[in-house]
Amino acid sequence: MSKNLIVYYSRRGENYVNGNIVDLPKGNTEICAEYIQNTVGGDLFEVRTVNQYSADYTKCTEQAKQELEVGARPKLEKYLDDISEYDNVFILSPCWWGTYPMAVFSLLERLNFKGKKVMTLMTHEGSGMGSSERDLRRLCTGAVFGTSMAVHGADAEKSENAIAAWAKKNIAD
Repeated sequence: MSKNLIVYYSRRGENYVNGNIVDLPKGNTEICAEYIQNTVGGDLFEVRTVNQYSADYTKCTEQAKQELEVGARPKLEKYLDDISEYDNVFILSPCWWGTYPMAVFSLLERLNFKGKKVMTLMTHEGSGMGSSERDLRRLCTGAVFGTSMAVHGADAEKSENAIAAWAKKNIAD
């Protein structure tokens, strides 16, 4: 039986949902990560930055854009150093400015993906996958890639069946 790692970054609190700023008690990406874990099993690893992003959604997006422009690698509360025990790695994140939050790159650049199967799921409010698949292929050298999935963030809670089917298919292929 294969062993799965589910790496995710998610934003609680103020988020952009269907054209409005709303307060989410649980981030959309975290919901998706839990659906994957419930379906195929695996260990969850939440990417958390030492310096938190602003609770204000607009300020957060400005911080994220600035980090992207300078190629920042925010310091994380905790890192994974070795993923050798895992066969499959799911990488989940909201799409910020067309790709992963820079904090996700802070983690991924440290890991050896040789021989791992990697799948990505992005939550979004209209941007889809952005350049995340290309960026992931650049960072996860030596990995085999499964199919990706874009989930409209506002529909995350209603997407359990679709996410479960996607995760099962990726593990089986």
